[in-house]
Amino acid sequence: MSWTNERVELLKKLWGDGLSASQIAGELGGVTRNAVIGKVHRLGLSGRAKSSSSSAKPRRARTATPGSAAPKKPSHQPQTVGATALKADIDPVPVVQAKPAVEPIADLVPISQRASILTLTERTCKWPIGDPATDDFYFCGRQSDAGVPYCAHHCKIAYQPVADRRRDRKVVAQAG
Repeated sequence: MSWTNERVELLKKLWGDGLSASQIAGELGGVTRNAVIGKVHRLGLSGRAKSSSSSAKPRRARTATPGSAAPKKPSHQPQTVGATALKADIDPVPVVQAKPAVEPIADLVPISQRASILTLTERTCKWPIGDPATDDFYFCGRQSDAGVPYCAHHCKIAYQPVADRRRDRKVVAQAG
């Protein structure tokens, strides 16, 4: 299909009469609604007249019919207006603080067993204790089993069964 002068003139007339792009495509035949819209934009047509059907009768507000959806119940949340992306949450979710199940490690590791990076061996616990940027940082240093980098106490902390981790995650999710 090519846009002949006659078809362009008919398009301009129908557009000026207020027909929709779909209606114009039907009148012209062999052209899609999108092709009509594209041609209208390329021709720079704008400000078309309102169709007689839309200006003759104003739209009425819909009323609920027995088969339609029930009216919305008022929400307990206050109405918000405008952009709410940065708006603070009205009811902040309480944060559940996990209580450590282990006693402080400083009480568990005697000073004589504490290790520095230079004294670690293949059979010593490599669990870091404290802040590496401070002078009182050290490693656990207790005896570890072969092939495991930590002592029995720190292995319990480091290697938790999958079922326990999932259960703990569910507890935190339910509390939130």
